[in-house]
Amino acid sequence: MAQYDVIIIGGGPGGYNAAIRAGQLGLKVACVEKRATLGGTCLNVGCMPSKALLHASELYDAANGEFAKLGIQVQPKLDLVQMMKQKAESVAALTKGIEFLFKKNKVEWVKGAGRIAGPGKVEVTAEDGSVTALEARNIVIATGSEPSPLPGVVVDNNRIVDSTGALSLPEVPKSLVVIGAGIIGLELGSVWRRLGAEVTVVEFLDRITPGMDGETAKTFQRALTKQGMTFKLGSKVTGAKAGKNDVTLTVEPVAGGEPETLKAQYVLLAIGRRPYTDGLGLETVGITPDKRGFIETDHFKTSAPGVWAIGDAIHGPMLAHKAEEDAVACIELIAGKAGHVDYNLVPSVVYTAPEVAWVGKTEEQLKEAGIAYKTGKFPFTANSRAKINHETEGFAKVLADATTDEILGVHIIGPQAGEMIGEYCVAMAFRAASEDIARVCHPHPTRSEAGRQAAMGVEGWTMQA
Repeated sequence: MAQYDVIIIGGGPGGYNAAIRAGQLGLKVACVEKRATLGGTCLNVGCMPSKALLHASELYDAANGEFAKLGIQVQPKLDLVQMMKQKAESVAALTKGIEFLFKKNKVEWVKGAGRIAGPGKVEVTAEDGSVTALEARNIVIATGSEPSPLPGVVVDNNRIVDSTGALSLPEVPKSLVVIGAGIIGLELGSVWRRLGAEVTVVEFLDRITPGMDGETAKTFQRALTKQGMTFKLGSKVTGAKAGKNDVTLTVEPVAGGEPETLKAQYVLLAIGRRPYTDGLGLETVGITPDKRGFIETDHFKTSAPGVWAIGDAIHGPMLAHKAEEDAVACIELIAGKAGHVDYNLVPSVVYTAPEVAWVGKTEEQLKEAGIAYKTGKFPFTANSRAKINHETEGFAKVLADATTDEILGVHIIGPQAGEMIGEYCVAMAFRAASEDIARVCHPHPTRSEAGRQAAMGVEGWTMQA
């Protein structure tokens, strides 16, 4: 029986980062992954392919409109086959890169579905049905998550698709209904809207993107509406019947009222994700997930000695970069080092156009907690680079403690917001004040100046116009 210091179940962002870090620290490590490629949902059917389509669709959309404003006359023709091909090629290159890192750091990839078979024991069932028994002092559960189901809506990945199916539609839908106004639904909905689909988003809540700063969310919805997306908020889908060429949906107001019928060529179910923890043999070591499937942990330790859990399998933001942070911290704790993650500093990004990015507290959270704060805000309409590039939608907003001036939250909607938020993650890690950012020279002309000007605005000395 093969013996290891660490066995990691799952080869996604949490799993492969944990495996690589374990190898770097000299631990004998195996990573169990049942997919044909490493990288998990993120690389294979999530973050990476969706960004490939977002980028390509943005360029196509720009060629259909913005190019002409810049004096570039073109008549673009969509080649969906090639768009999907370049997406697949990019994904393949990334997954092979992880294989290279495994070899470089002496990580053994055990191919198959992993299951805990008792304390320190893992069974791996290969595709041909053969079972391999492994032993380790430590087992790390990094199995990620899967799309959440909705009663009355059966995903067939033909007419009714989940996020995976929406990445590989065989045609541009004439009409697409997205169930769920969260990050995944809005990103994928915006891809197909830009390529020509009529997109309607149905959301149970009375707002889009729950968890996002309220003012930012309202601005975001206005931007998407202007782009042609239609929103039905405070509405619930109670049924979906797929036909040969379309889907018929029954939609009811959450507050009560008459149901209505919607028809669409395709439907995307995107109401969130749930931990993938079924069938892992958790009962063999006395672990019982909560009712939502999450595994309870204390600094990544489960209730079972020698069993750890990270990423989407545990509570916290279900984000690839959060899983990566969990992975490194968990392995360093296993190796006797100091591992820690500050979940208040895990940024979130929506990769639409405009992008939305935030870190720390929202205004609603600060008000609920009774924390007095000051606000600095700067619009991209007054940012030189954004104006020159004709990308003036949105703003940067800084929330700082009213007494200490410590930065408590930052919210950006606008071009390249995801690239800009990192500066504030670093600043907040060192408990910077808004004045610290305000007094740091930023290059001109850049979009990052909007972030600085927002910090200057906390004390009322914004200068750029």
